[in-house]
Amino acid sequence: MDERNLTMLVDFYELTMGNGFLENGCGEEIAYFDMFYRKAPDDAAYAIAAGLEQVIAYLNNLSFTDEDIAYLRGKGMFCEAFLDYLRNFRFACDVWAVPEGTPVFPGEPILTVRGPAIQAQFIETMVLLSINHQSLIATKANRIVTAAQGRPVMEFGSRRAQGYDGAVYGARAAYIGGVAGTACTIADRAFRIPALGTMAHSFVQLYDTELDAFRAYAKIYPDDCTLLVDTYSVLHSGIPNAITVFKELEAEGHRGKGIRIDSGDMAYLSKKARKMLDAAGLEYVGIVASNSLDEYIIRDLIMQGAQINSFGVGERLVTSKSEPVFGGVYKLAAVEKDGVIIPKIKISENAVKVTNPSFKTVWRLFDNESGKALADVLTMYDENIDDSKPYEIFDPIHTYKRKTVTNFTAKRLLVPVFEKGKCIYESPSLPDIQRYCKAQLETIWEEVKRFENPQTYFVDLSQRLWELKYTMLKNNKM
Repeated sequence: MDERNLTMLVDFYELTMGNGFLENGCGEEIAYFDMFYRKAPDDAAYAIAAGLEQVIAYLNNLSFTDEDIAYLRGKGMFCEAFLDYLRNFRFACDVWAVPEGTPVFPGEPILTVRGPAIQAQFIETMVLLSINHQSLIATKANRIVTAAQGRPVMEFGSRRAQGYDGAVYGARAAYIGGVAGTACTIADRAFRIPALGTMAHSFVQLYDTELDAFRAYAKIYPDDCTLLVDTYSVLHSGIPNAITVFKELEAEGHRGKGIRIDSGDMAYLSKKARKMLDAAGLEYVGIVASNSLDEYIIRDLIMQGAQINSFGVGERLVTSKSEPVFGGVYKLAAVEKDGVIIPKIKISENAVKVTNPSFKTVWRLFDNESGKALADVLTMYDENIDDSKPYEIFDPIHTYKRKTVTNFTAKRLLVPVFEKGKCIYESPSLPDIQRYCKAQLETIWEEVKRFENPQTYFVDLSQRLWELKYTMLKNNKM
């Protein structure tokens, strides 16, 4: 979809550090970085991982143009050896990541990079940019889809997104999160997300009467006719005129599709509209609601008995208005010298900012009877979890408590994506990612998916990893 060369979309310090690594002779030292987040948006228990496909595209196309080199030389900050390194740049890192659509929890790696320090540090910004943005929108979309309880949700947010990339990739992420389609036409062309839409108020206003406007629209789209009924008065003109046109379509052998209400009390108006449509024998005509909706409003509308068949959600989805930042970070976890992995840890007075050291992987433990996820466990990368034996995990809040898990299956979440700079991962189709996301969410307990005060999910460290972290904290060696 994107043919721009985004190689230089980096924070400037990634270049100055790279130059420093090279001049100090450590640019080719092997470094390990983890990308993870500390807190889920909207005080949720989990997030939905998304954006990996765009990371892959970026890494596959890393190259510095002559113009890039000239620009950097003009800064007067970079040695010629570093500029030569960039001119001949070839990505050579290993990358592991969780597949898009996977529910992920705070503190566990979503993506891990191993490779020369210059390169592993250089890609930080685009890794964070791609995964932070799309994970944020996929998570918000899934909350909204969950609130709709099976009613289709359409993403209508392009005009309120933060720029055109926000609109296009926001639509992609929203689809991963479960929406049925998007109003963003270019997202349909690029990603085959179904493009959906009805009409604007201007279409109605352009005609002498609302009825004339509805008839004109129905003439062009007799089998896909959804009429916007709130330009003047929903109950006194919009719905009566829509009924007139739908009955005329019936007489011609067509069936009207729906009405859309974009303002007013959605619960009250939808119930009134349903009665009026049903009384006219138009039980098959659906009701679409839009206008500044989010998961809480949708949940309340359904609780109040609103007769709404589908929702169009715009700005509060595509911008994640309630919490518009996904706080993913990219931290050094280890270095490698002469084949020996040396763990690194970041220590902070803020406990949540203390990192988990070393080269790690993530396991998810699934209950064999219910199929539900019981816990996630971070282990050293060369550790295995033997699911033929009971496994002991710690309560993530009350660490003095322990829980023994039995009759479970352990599955690694991180999968290989790049090996020595070559992509070895075949990205699934977007519909397959959406289906995978839905299936994975079915393994998460409903208590964990609550909007308010969700049950805390177990994310534990293996005994070996915990002992390493504790020793490093105790010795306070940085």
